[in-house]
Amino acid sequence: MPTPLVSVLLPVYNAEPYLPAALESILRQDHEHLEIIAIDDGSRDRSLEILERYRKDDGRIHIVSRENRGLIATLNEGLVLAKGDLVARMDADDVSYPSRFSRQVSLFQKRPDLALCGTGIDTLIGSRILRGTPNPIYRSGSLGTLSRFFTIFMHSTVIYNRNVMPQEMLVYDASYVHAEDFDLFRRITDRFPAMMIDEALVAYRIHGDSVTSKHKRQMRQTHLKIVAENLERDRLVSDTSALGEIGAAVTLDTVRNAAEFVLALERQISSRPPDVRQAYEDGALCFFYFLYQLIADEERPELTHAFLTWTRKWGLIRRRERYGLLAGARAPWCSRVSLAATRRVDWLARYLQSVPAATVLHQNGLA
Repeated sequence: MPTPLVSVLLPVYNAEPYLPAALESILRQDHEHLEIIAIDDGSRDRSLEILERYRKDDGRIHIVSRENRGLIATLNEGLVLAKGDLVARMDADDVSYPSRFSRQVSLFQKRPDLALCGTGIDTLIGSRILRGTPNPIYRSGSLGTLSRFFTIFMHSTVIYNRNVMPQEMLVYDASYVHAEDFDLFRRITDRFPAMMIDEALVAYRIHGDSVTSKHKRQMRQTHLKIVAENLERDRLVSDTSALGEIGAAVTLDTVRNAAEFVLALERQISSRPPDVRQAYEDGALCFFYFLYQLIADEERPELTHAFLTWTRKWGLIRRRERYGLLAGARAPWCSRVSLAATRRVDWLARYLQSVPAATVLHQNGLA
């Protein structure tokens, strides 16, 4: 079988601090038969200059530079320009480990029926890397069911197989701003098989200027919209208005309605045939945690306390955090201090267990 061409779709917008590392990580892949479709989406920094400098040394880089049109338009433009049967996504602030593409290409060669493949991630925060661990939720293999509840892959880890899906399917829908990947993954996995390589092959960077950080509220609202559509289509619920309401405002009333929605969903899932029930239960649990985090981010412990009480899910929350929430029902100021301290302690513990980014990149030949 000939070595497939991998078209790497790389949107770039004001990525100057991180772009060189992202480009180096692509150009040093052990799968060398690739092209980079780099679209500069109206950057106001030195991103274009960096792209042009790298293109002088490597003809596999193709650059488009124009006015800002947004991520979804940029992604769709790149899909039209891509020549490869396999199209890889890459963000300009992330780092792909050298074996990423070869591992994914090998999987497609073994399973030519696959339409989509993602990988696990490490998390890159400043100068440290938090090592990712395998997630047992992927062992069920029911990615089509799980994709009804959450974005099953990090966007920057996926490769699409255009030999499997129709051309009109591989398009990002502008109706799902900041969750366009969630929408596309659910559409693909509803019709075609997909797989996860549950091993970290990408270092996913977290920083204040990322799309995830800057557009969290709208991203969550779109996420809720997609879940509502999926559950209505599956006839698991008839009224999804509670999801739209809590996406718009987190109040005691919307929290109560969301809790009732969770319980009603669980009752419907319990009546599903045993061979599909587990995947739905796993997906619903992930969605519960999504709602829990949405409410907790309001930093109003009385609302989080109410949600856990009404859903009867105190047992799913860590003991230390549970005490803070119980106190917050009566003394919110005290609980806020307690929960903030818990977050700092947890972050510090994970940070101390992390690995210097330079060490990991050096081990992978990227530094």
